[in-house]
Amino acid sequence: MHEFHVPGMTCGGCLRAVTRAIQALDPKAQIEGDLENRRIKVTSEKEMSSILAALSNGGYPAEVLPLQSA
Repeated sequence: MHEFHVPGMTCGGCLRAVTRAIQALDPKAQIEGDLENRRIKVTSEKEMSSILAALSNGGYPAEVLPLQSA
């Protein structure tokens, strides 16, 4: 799992666009969105760099966040 901060993700439409961008890369990806904090958690077999590129190409540049321990 990877966690990203997506500063431009401000509404439900943005979250849907982010989800579509990632699922175009990996249709099996699971995405959890947190609009309040503008974060997403992505479970995917794709490389982190590929996910970052998909987000950027979709108009939502992101930064990788360190995973927090439970």
